[in-house]
Amino acid sequence: MNETLKILQKIGIVPVVVLNDAKDALPLAERLVKGGLPCAEVTFRTAAAEESIRAMVKAYPDMIIGAGTVLTCEQADRAIDAGARFIVSPGFNPKVTGHVLKKGVPMTPGVCTPTEIEAALQFDLDVLKFFPAEPSGGLKMIKALAAPYVGLKFMPTGGISAANVRDYLAYDRIVACGGSWMVSGNLVKEGKFDEIEALVREAADIVKEIRG
Repeated sequence: MNETLKILQKIGIVPVVVLNDAKDALPLAERLVKGGLPCAEVTFRTAAAEESIRAMVKAYPDMIIGAGTVLTCEQADRAIDAGARFIVSPGFNPKVTGHVLKKGVPMTPGVCTPTEIEAALQFDLDVLKFFPAEPSGGLKMIKALAAPYVGLKFMPTGGISAANVRDYLAYDRIVACGGSWMVSGNLVKEGKFDEIEALVREAADIVKEIRG
């Protein structure tokens, strides 16, 4: 497994962040670090994503900042140029996956079926995103998929919360869980960074509780 993904495995939970204004990037990054989850998947759903990644990487070089919802090679290039250390996509796109891997950056495409898994395995990937996790059968489905694919691990995202993340983290084929409950768009928009830090700390404590 790639070194960046090994670090994410130690952190356990990856906050999935949607930033509409890059001015929120640094205060958010500060609270993620203070709360005990020094990483983020900044989604490319907004125009502020690239600038936000660049700002976070510059101010907090020890953080593991990646880009999510990367749908094109052009987006991948922009994210990597901004300093993203890993790339995540909601589905498996062979063109984008190959493009990112050629740049030497870890890529975690989304899958939710055996067919998608086998297509992704052609790229020698050993960690895949399972998305959308809860609507696609959750941990029960992951365990069913993991059985025939020995050595494959997952990073589930979608519907994961403080209420169910413990079960996911306890399964040894889960590298880390992606979640947005501690960094919701409303909390960021309203500048409730103290509340965000408290939720991040609770999430980090859950990781310690389950994984030690």
